[in-house]
Amino acid sequence: MENNTGKLELTRAEEEIMQILWEIKKGFVKNIVERLPDPKPAYNTVSTIVRILETKGFVSHTAYGKTHEYHPLVGKDDYRKQTLNSMLNNYFGGSFRQLASFFMKHENLDVRELEEIMRLMKKELDQKP
Repeated sequence: MENNTGKLELTRAEEEIMQILWEIKKGFVKNIVERLPDPKPAYNTVSTIVRILETKGFVSHTAYGKTHEYHPLVGKDDYRKQTLNSMLNNYFGGSFRQLASFFMKHENLDVRELEEIMRLMKKELDQKP
C-alpha cells in the first residue's frame, strides 16, 4: 500500500519479516521461518511475503543456483523515520505537540516521563548541525 507521501507502507506480516531480516542481516526463507513465533506460517507463505518485499524494494537477494539469500535494502532506522513521519502527518497534523498531548491523555504519561522525552529531544536537537 502506498501512503500519501509516495512511500510504501508494509503490512503487519511484511513488517514481521523485515524485523527478522533487520535482526539477522541476511538469510534464507528457512532462517526467517525458524524465527517466526508459533504457530509458524507455511514456508511458501513466507516465501511469497519475501518476494512481495522484494517487489516493493525493501529486500534484495543473492542467488545460489535456485536458492536465494535475502537481505534488507531499507534500513530499520529509515523505515522507522518514514513510518513515524507518516503517522505524525496523517494523524497529528505534523505536530509533535499534538502527538505528546495524545500520549499524555491516552497513555497516561506522567510528568516525569514527558520531561524525559523532552530532555532526549533537546539532546538530539542540540547535536544537529
